[in-house]
Order: sequence, then structure tokens, then C-alpha cells
Amino acid sequence: MMKKSLLATACLLAFAQGAQAAAKNVIFFLGDGMGPATVTAARIYKYQEEGALNMEKLQNGQSRTARIKTYSNDAQTTDSAPSMAAYMTGVKMNNEVISMSPETQAIDANGNAYLSGADHKGFDSICPADNGKAVDTILEIAKAKGKGVGSITSTRITHATPATTYAHVCHRDAENTIAMQAVPGGEGYNSKLGADGLDVLMGGGRKHFLPASVKSGVRTDGRDLVAEMKAKGYRYASTGSELAALDARTTDKLFGLFSASHMDYELDRVKKNLDQPSLSQMTSKAIEVLAKKPAGFFLMVEGGRIDHALHGNNAKRVMEDTIAFDDAIKTALDDMQKRDPGLKNTLIVVTADHDHTLTINGYGKRGSNILGTVKNYKDGSEAKDADGMNYTTLVFGNSSNRKPVRTMLTEAEVLADDYQQEGGVRVKDQSETHGGGDVMLFSAGAGSGVFKGTMVNTKVFDLVKQAFGF
Repeated sequence: MMKKSLLATACLLAFAQGAQAAAKNVIFFLGDGMGPATVTAARIYKYQEEGALNMEKLQNGQSRTARIKTYSNDAQTTDSAPSMAAYMTGVKMNNEVISMSPETQAIDANGNAYLSGADHKGFDSICPADNGKAVDTILEIAKAKGKGVGSITSTRITHATPATTYAHVCHRDAENTIAMQAVPGGEGYNSKLGADGLDVLMGGGRKHFLPASVKSGVRTDGRDLVAEMKAKGYRYASTGSELAALDARTTDKLFGLFSASHMDYELDRVKKNLDQPSLSQMTSKAIEVLAKKPAGFFLMVEGGRIDHALHGNNAKRVMEDTIAFDDAIKTALDDMQKRDPGLKNTLIVVTADHDHTLTINGYGKRGSNILGTVKNYKDGSEAKDADGMNYTTLVFGNSSNRKPVRTMLTEAEVLADDYQQEGGVRVKDQSETHGGGDVMLFSAGAGSGVFKGTMVNTKVFDLVKQAFGF
């Protein structure tokens, strides 16, 4: 009898730990392309081997952790569209598809491969009407429950990751169509966002909101969506200075476009003293606006240019953008701890949509510059390959920097801002590919107890929904 009682008590305790009180707020951080090697390298870059990133110590010096399987419906290695959509909808879909049902194909009305965005006409949707159907996102579900909702990014706000939170289309390149879905009451508006739409939307991508008749605009329908958003009551900011000056206490709807295309890499934003907000500044302002909502809020924050620097084999910018992303996490933690001590009503999730081919190699000496060449741990001498040439600690599985014959590298060369790390395979299109490995997930706060073990990305949607109490 005693054994049964103890077992029952243990089961009840385990259930209570796994099913915590419903979260009033959820902040979902997505480091685009931020695979495990990127996390480790960024930690060493900023805090040395023994240090810790903010994402690794979310609450009381530690985070709950899990590993996430990222394959898409039709590919072993996913692109950002279906992987982020899996987090947002709980549905596996095909590569390049934005928040649609599994059978949706990334094709045009004639069944051909979708027109590339290299031609601006390719930004307009030409998806067949019967090509799948929209599936609800966690942002749309939260909106229907009366919560404030927001999506912010360092990429274009119509790019794959942010688009999955509020839009539905058969191909990620249809960015003019995606932009239309964010404008309350306008043609093409996504009615699942309610009568008043998103509460916060910030990032780059101004060109998809402006007609082709004006500078940098690429819209073929002549619409000025910036003007339309202002007419719907949005406070608009186009620079970091304008965002900083905006009073969140009197702002219920916030819309920010800080560049024509993607926002600049963090390294360049700082060095060139550009009037663009940091991801931390956007996160802080978004929380200020959303925290006024009595029912709570859902906010997605993407560090999107991590992925772009990885594609470019440029580890220095990868590190700087990963640290900027991590700094935004600290900003959110500090802010929410003041508003919600102990995160009793707030869930914070940090993860990535996919891996890359970045790896940390050689037997480098502890304390070495992670961007430098490998220094032997025994005596600090240069490690050499089979041909007697040195090599960097960070390399890629594939790269546009693949020389026919390797030569000796200098520290000045490999530590330069624009240096591209070498790769094992020379890629044809000059862009390093995604990797198919599992990614990491960190969580803290209300409902975080269930984020553990190895799980598929669609399960994360279920757990976020569960934490919300939906």
C-alpha cells in the first residue's frame, strides 16, 4: 500500500512539474540557422570556453534544454519556410511553403517551379487556387484569444521566418503577396489576424510595401502599403532614432521598416554608425507596446542575419549577429523579470529553424581566438594539414572559398571582417547550404518544464499552445 501511495505521489508531482500554470505571455526567439556549432563558437567568441550565453542561462543561471529535429515534409534538410512554419503551426510542409497544409506544392499556376525572386514579378503570388489550404499559426490563435501579437526580425519582415507567423502562401518568394496579408482590411489581408491586425511588426523589407514607381519599391499593383498601415492607426518608424523617440505608452500599433531589404549585419550597423535599431532595441520597444495588453501577448523575435552570414561563409559576422541575438534575449529577460518576477506568467523559448555546415575542428589550445588558425594545445604552434598548411578553427562542410591548392593563412587574413572560411566542398551557386542536423532549444518560465529530450519541431507548437492554456 505504501509503495502505491509513493508511486501515486511521484506521478502527481511529475504531472504538476510538466503541466505548469498557463503562460500569459510567450516570447519565441528564433536564431535563423543557429546550429549547435554556431552556439558554441559564439559562446567562445564572447565569453571564452568557460562562459555562457544568455540563452544558456535564461533563469537562475540555467535553461531547460531540448534537441529539435528539423526535417521538412519533403526534404531531409529543410529551408527556413517549413521549419519555422512547423514551430508556428504544428504542421509539416514542403520546402519553400509558408504556413500551408502538407500537400501544398511550391509551384505556379502551370505546375512549374515558382518564378525566382531575382525578377521582381516573382514576388507576386501565382499559386494555384486549389494548391493546399492555410493552417492556423500560434500567433493567429493568440490573437483570437484577445492577446497582443507581434513579429520582429533583422531580415525583411516578409522573409520566410517572420512570414510564417502571420501569412499563408505556396512559396516564400511571393513577398509582395505576404506584405498584403499584414494590412488590415486591404485586398489580400489575412482575416485570421482579426479586424485590427498585428500589434507590432518590425524589421527590414520596405521595398515590398512600396510601389515600383518610387525609389526601391517593387510592388506591381501600385499600392503604398506603408500609407495604408498608417491609415489603419499604426505608428510608423523608419529609423532607429524614430523608434527610440516613439512613446510606447501612447502606441497601440507599431510598424517599423528600417531598410529597403534586409537590415544590415550587426558588425556593419555598429561600425558604420547606421541609424537602424539593434535587435535588442526592437525587442524592448515591442515588449513595451505589447505588455499593455490585459490578456498578455505573443512575440516572435528573429535573429535572421545569422543565417545569411553562414551562407556567405563569413564567421565573423555570424558571431556578431549571434551575440546581438543573444543580447536581445537578455533585454527581454531583464524587462520581463521586472514585469513578471520569476517568469511565473511568461514562457521564453529560444531555438533555431535549422543547422548549417559550420564546424569547430582541430585540437586548438584553450583560450585561442575562435576565428583564428588552430594553435596546438600542447605548445601553441600552428596546426598543419597533410600538406603542411595551417587552417582555421571554424570551417564549413561546403563553401564558396574552396581553393584548388591551399596556401598558408595569416592571422590578419583570417581575422578580417570579410574573410570567408574554407569548406570541404566548393558550392556551385556560391552559397553555403543548410545542414540537416538537430538544433538546440532553450526555455524558461511558465510551462517550460515540458521542453526536454529530443522532439520534432511540430511538437514545439503543441507545447507552446499547451503553455498558453489553449
